[in-house]
Amino acid sequence: MSDFNSMTLMAAGEMIVEMSTQAAFSSLILGWGVEEFCGSGSVASKVNDLVRFAKSSMGRRSVPTVNGNCDLSRAMIEHAITASEQSKRNKPDVWLRLVAGLKMDGFELLEEEVPDPMGRSSIFDDAPRVIIQTVLRRMLPEDVPETDFREATSEIEVLLGRHGFGVAKGHLDQAVQNFSQGNWSSANAMIRDFYQELLDKIAEYFGCDPKVSDDAKRQYLADKKSGPFLLHEYNEWENDRGKPAYVLGLWARLHPHGSHPGLSDEEDCAFRFQIILITARIFLRRFDKRVKGQ
Repeated sequence: MSDFNSMTLMAAGEMIVEMSTQAAFSSLILGWGVEEFCGSGSVASKVNDLVRFAKSSMGRRSVPTVNGNCDLSRAMIEHAITASEQSKRNKPDVWLRLVAGLKMDGFELLEEEVPDPMGRSSIFDDAPRVIIQTVLRRMLPEDVPETDFREATSEIEVLLGRHGFGVAKGHLDQAVQNFSQGNWSSANAMIRDFYQELLDKIAEYFGCDPKVSDDAKRQYLADKKSGPFLLHEYNEWENDRGKPAYVLGLWARLHPHGSHPGLSDEEDCAFRFQIILITARIFLRRFDKRVKGQ
């Protein structure tokens, strides 16, 4: 499976179209050695063929780039993020989808100082001149599978479907859709609704009255006679030691008020999405195990 989802690759392809003439695109795919998979016609048509190939099992091939050999999909992403500011202004919706898709895939774009590839020296001394370059970085370590956000989404969707949590899945789908479109406020609202609905339905499955308050449902999960679902020993709910409760703390984090200097709406929304995906996967795995053990 590619490191990047279909939306990310498609957005990268659209940026490459914006960046490329026929001659430039031909040089690009010749350098990658994939010209035979790109058909004929317009640059846009050839790029669509390239995206389809990159998504296929054959597209996992390694291609040469200025940063060394890498998978074709990674090469496409790394080329797309070199787009000029003018290209980004020409296609703001495409650039937004690319950045949002990368966040969903567990990557972010950073501005870093790198040596000038032209080998030029500073005008002040003989030290190599540096330039600012956009680079692709993983948010979290690659070798920790539990932090794979795309994998978390897939597993969550399977478990939601298995247990008939259709409303929760609907909220999650809308959160993903709004996040991919850069609608941060709407995505945040759907993230909250997903978290609330998930815990509500788990409580109701175990026998809690649907008419009681959300807080009462959480308390029910912590006090469940056949074995608490929210675990006191993990500080997931309040206990006699008076330590902070994770479930309530996360709920509070999803309801901040006012602006927060240093945080963009995009960064904050991405954080909420990522922490909710990890949390929901843990609770759904626990729920699935409890149901199977009944």
